Amino acid sequence: MRVRRTKLECVILSAALVAIGVWAAPDRASRLVSVQQLPDGSDWCMADESSATNPSSPSPDEKILFSALRRDPYSTLVFAAQFTTPNVAEQERQAAEARAHGARTPVRTIRDTAPTYSAIAVDVNSNEVILQDNNLWEYLVFDRLAPTPTRSDEITQPKRIVKGDKTLIEFNNGLYVDPVSGDIFSVESDTGDKMVRFPRAAEGDVAPKAVLHTPHRVYNLAADEARQEIFATIEFPPQVVIYRKDASGEEKPLRTIEGDDTGLDAPHGIAVDEKDQLLFVSTWGHHSNFRIAGTGRWYPPAIKVYPLAAKGNVKPLRVITGDRTQLDWPAAMKFNPSNGDLYVANDIGQSVIVFANAAKLQGDVPPARVIHGPSTRLRNPTGVALDLTHQELWVSNLGNSSATVYPLMANGDVPPLRIIRSAEESKRGVNFGRTAAVTYDPIRQEILVPN
Repeated sequence: MRVRRTKLECVILSAALVAIGVWAAPDRASRLVSVQQLPDGSDWCMADESSATNPSSPSPDEKILFSALRRDPYSTLVFAAQFTTPNVAEQERQAAEARAHGARTPVRTIRDTAPTYSAIAVDVNSNEVILQDNNLWEYLVFDRLAPTPTRSDEITQPKRIVKGDKTLIEFNNGLYVDPVSGDIFSVESDTGDKMVRFPRAAEGDVAPKAVLHTPHRVYNLAADEARQEIFATIEFPPQVVIYRKDASGEEKPLRTIEGDDTGLDAPHGIAVDEKDQLLFVSTWGHHSNFRIAGTGRWYPPAIKVYPLAAKGNVKPLRVITGDRTQLDWPAAMKFNPSNGDLYVANDIGQSVIVFANAAKLQGDVPPARVIHGPSTRLRNPTGVALDLTHQELWVSNLGNSSATVYPLMANGDVPPLRIIRSAEESKRGVNFGRTAAVTYDPIRQEILVPN
């Protein structure tokens, strides 16, 4: 459910103090760094009592929002935009009030003004490439044949941008394009709980044609076009949820894959093999039963293979994992039905790895091909898309505001055929949008948190 920004500030501050305590104790011994009493009567950092008693239940506002979607979707979307998008004036007022009560709030804010491309899709019918930007809360549509910018400071101009309060797009990570209608499905990760759907020609600050209330922390999407079902990975608590492709509002999943036997330890990427009736899910290996203290464990990253119709606490048919696989924070995946290749965006590995005959693989097996090296221009690739019509592989690069395209069978340190670039060539993403570090400036006595 929605968390007030003032509460989020408390969480960030707490995390920062914990991190400082860890860094201040190189011998790993427990050490109390600081205790500061909150001012009496301050409720700016208090939890919502309704969420405390039942953390999985939606708030009253959310209940109103999603139940009303069934009655009057269009008018409700306007209300939804007001409910889920930032109100800067109100945030500033709350921050000033909290500061007046002795709270620590940011002295200043540093922002990355360039897009952070978390996902990519290709619409072969319109010859367009869609890029999901989870930093500026938008998606951009480019011509597939847009040439690589010639100057180092030149960027590729999009054909359309979908952005604004009415769109309900926030920290979106998953992207899927309907191969027939061209409808664009975009799903939100850590800031809210919804999937939005737009027609192909959508542009500007427009309301989505449909909104689906999803579980929290959705990461990626895939679809079974034969059954008209859409699949979504949920990072934590780990699960895969399967909906009707046209689901909206408060519609419940058709089925769910979840439980300790599934091995869904921080699932991220997902791909469908309709021919062999298989489902591929990439996992990062962060295991924990959040209901039981002390159950946290770490397993190597893996690709788990399930029956396409799997549901409940089902064990995977096979697991691809081990050092030879080169899996390192595997993100989005795409399956090529024409030859059985499985493409994996390998975030920290700075590569795209391809497993041949993926439907039968198991264990510690090396990829058939690896796209990696300085000539590739890959930097933290998290999204992949296959254009089988033009035999091209598209990759979205989280770390440098770009998308790169290669021959479908590319291998090794190969230069891209073309580059879509939304920042200067030397751009290096600062990882804003996902908290990855905290540090302390002892001179200014300030905590710095990229988020």
